[in-house]
Amino acid sequence: MASFVGEPHYAAWGTGPQSGALSGNMTVVDKVSADMLHMVDAHWYQFPPMNPLWHALLGFTIGVLGFVSIAGNGMVIYIFSSTKSLRTPSNMLVVNLAFSDFLMMLCMSPIMVINCYNETWVFGPFMCEIYAMCGSLFGCISIWTMTFIALDRYNVIVRGLSADPMTIKGVMIRIAMIWAFCIMWTIFPFFGWNRYVPEGNMTACGTDYLSKDIVSRSYILVYAVFVYFAPLMIIIYSYTFIVQAVAAHEKNMREQAKKMNVASLRSSENSATSAECKLAKVALMTISLWFIAWTPYLVINFTGIFEGKKISPLATIWGSLFAKANAVYNPIVYGISHPKYRAVLMKKFPTLACAPPPDDSVSAASGTTNVAEEKPAA
Repeated sequence: MASFVGEPHYAAWGTGPQSGALSGNMTVVDKVSADMLHMVDAHWYQFPPMNPLWHALLGFTIGVLGFVSIAGNGMVIYIFSSTKSLRTPSNMLVVNLAFSDFLMMLCMSPIMVINCYNETWVFGPFMCEIYAMCGSLFGCISIWTMTFIALDRYNVIVRGLSADPMTIKGVMIRIAMIWAFCIMWTIFPFFGWNRYVPEGNMTACGTDYLSKDIVSRSYILVYAVFVYFAPLMIIIYSYTFIVQAVAAHEKNMREQAKKMNVASLRSSENSATSAECKLAKVALMTISLWFIAWTPYLVINFTGIFEGKKISPLATIWGSLFAKANAVYNPIVYGISHPKYRAVLMKKFPTLACAPPPDDSVSAASGTTNVAEEKPAA
């Protein structure tokens, strides 16, 4: 895998679409330390240094996102783990998701803020590889955890009483499988199947999507299949049948109410499916936000391997920003929509509760609650 490091003609002659009078002979690579140059692709030598304002903006944004994510996911982990009524098998998937998001921002946010302040990567080649692996690992864990949450919802809502309820042992096996699968995929670059390199903005690191050899390209393609497209298909399949099951039940409820000449058959004792509908909507929204967050990275990677157009350092900023923002979404969604979570949050952290929780005995509005003990009609 030739990296064509330190190409002097790019820096000296100022070639490339964005070089010239604005930056003289300077390039975005100029501040990179000598021990990192062997990891920098020749592609980046054609671009002038980024405006320091972009670095400052990115550093500030990542710092804020990191603080909110660490605090929010830490709170989710604490509340779900310390509250007996929330310690259900299904909610262990939530804790795993929050733990992954927590670790992502704990490992990546401070490092990126420091790099943005210095306008380049300052932690050396090995830390660049570890940083990139952590981003890939925790992103992979998040998507597969969300996939298993969708499958759990499918099991409970669509299959109904015929479904086997999830057990503690079952969910622990699922979580172990998620971690083992994701670790396997993210250590491949250390053994020669692709590699981890600095991103174009030189303040973050990721997979090498610019090398044109078949080995590097094949990793991006196969990884995308198993960590993006396959989970997406599973989630779409699960939620398609969830929506159909809920819609069919609601139709039956309306027809039955019409026959009985009443406005509705809803009651506090018979609201499980209504709550399940809410649950499905919120879980689907959370998963959609995750895909919105990671799609820019997919586009950047595919643009690189298929040479669709030139990737600028500024474009790689948006990939980093959108990907890391997904670690902030889940705690916000839980706090807004989960009645039992909000009740415990207001009890333990009253200053953070923006409104009293609804008087609802059904805890099923977050896409994360175990409803095996309830009897949703499907």
